Amino acid sequence: MEKPMSQYAADAPRVLRDFLTYISTIQGKSAQTAHEYYLDLRLFFRVLKHNKGVVPRELPIDQVSIEDIDIDFLREITLSDAYDYLEYMSGERPTQQNSTATNFGLSSTSRARKVSAIRAFFRYLTDKRHLLEVNPMSNLEAPSIRKSLPVYLTTEDSIRLLDAVQGEYAERDYCILTLFLNCGLRVSELVGLNLSDFQGDTVRVLGKGNKERTVYLNEACKAALEQYLPKRILPHDRDQNALFISRNRNRINVQTVKWLVKKYIGQAGLDTQKYSAHKLRHTAATLMYQNGVDIRTLQNILGHTSVNTTMIYTHIEDSSLREAASKNPLASVKPQRTDTE
Repeated sequence: MEKPMSQYAADAPRVLRDFLTYISTIQGKSAQTAHEYYLDLRLFFRVLKHNKGVVPRELPIDQVSIEDIDIDFLREITLSDAYDYLEYMSGERPTQQNSTATNFGLSSTSRARKVSAIRAFFRYLTDKRHLLEVNPMSNLEAPSIRKSLPVYLTTEDSIRLLDAVQGEYAERDYCILTLFLNCGLRVSELVGLNLSDFQGDTVRVLGKGNKERTVYLNEACKAALEQYLPKRILPHDRDQNALFISRNRNRINVQTVKWLVKKYIGQAGLDTQKYSAHKLRHTAATLMYQNGVDIRTLQNILGHTSVNTTMIYTHIEDSSLREAASKNPLASVKPQRTDTE
């Protein structure tokens, strides 16, 4: 279950807390999204304070306090400051903060998300609060993101993954993998499932932006649930309604689910670097589309706001068809030349 936004932003300055409250209550962003915006903006302010000499140069960036950020500081921020920040993110920022073997420089996708947070914050300061007369980030562009087709498991690989489940929590873990592979859930959606969300052969799913959708359960999902529920760990009172319970009797969290998916991917002999919990969502979507589910129906199942997001699975199908054609044993047979008069 997501923590209240106020718990994430306890050390944030008032102006940032107000922004996080705005995107949560007015724009309907989830607590997780607000938390991510908070982390991105906190790092932005830390780097700026470092670059501007407000804190000692020897102080590690991740130890810089942002509690004293106020509107006077924000008025001095320029587009060049943002470029300097992005330069740090692309070249110097460790990809793994607590590892000595880390690489440096975040991906264009990660940097684009941080640009999105900065632009949203300064639009709020300018257009909603009118604390700034001019938005210094109005011309801030996001890094180009190379479009790539989603990675997914084949039907055979998916069965291998399910067959790899074993151990003390096998019924729970098998049910988790089955819901991923059949319903196309996001990780956050799966951990947020409650017992009360299930009604007959349907489950109510709370997606991005607190938008609800109904997903139908097939026979595999119903069988996995029937097998798991009698073995469900008795939870603490606060998590009585949670579907999936951890060994500590709490609602299972996102990191635990990601970890156990990686574990079973490895046990199935699949590539742990290539596949992840989110790739199981892609697997469900791809297999459904390849087996005749139309794009509009798939959009509703996945909870995409725009059908354009769902359209990527049509490109997967196109590439699969092209690959199948090239693997035909007659693909290299060409007509012999004949002489004509």
